[in-house]
Amino acid sequence: MSVPCSGRRRSSSIKKEFSEKELKELRTAFDLLDRNRDGKVTTREFKIMLNNLGIDLKQDTVEELIRSASHAGKELIDENDFLKFVKQIQDLCPIRTPTDDEEMDLLAAFKVFDMDNDGFITKDELRIAMEMIGEEISEAQLTHIMNQADTDKDGKINYKEFAQLLM
Repeated sequence: MSVPCSGRRRSSSIKKEFSEKELKELRTAFDLLDRNRDGKVTTREFKIMLNNLGIDLKQDTVEELIRSASHAGKELIDENDFLKFVKQIQDLCPIRTPTDDEEMDLLAAFKVFDMDNDGFITKDELRIAMEMIGEEISEAQLTHIMNQADTDKDGKINYKEFAQLLM
């Protein structure tokens, strides 16, 4: 039985399960979790991330999650373990596609916000549309919605981003 060298990444076919963009984003997420940059995420590091997201789990629950994700059954996960863990979660929560009626409703709602019919919702259009329906919205709330919805970071919300936000 061979033991992987410390500091070296195990090769894995799990990386083939993700697009280049997804893999880059997941590596960034892993690096953010790996606070001491040792190539492994501990239960402590994982719990800090969960707490920052507003998810408060008991320590033993966090330990069990990490142990189940670890290839060695320990309270540490490496990048490949993390990728497999994310893939398992994705498989449990498949992307939901809207029905035809829902698609029509989404498109109609999008058109309410896309006032100049250019295929995008700007921050100003979002503000005006919210005011038109009687919803008071602060600048901070507008910025939060734009940051959450605008996944391609072009400063506006396209239909795909709009649908993902609402689904």
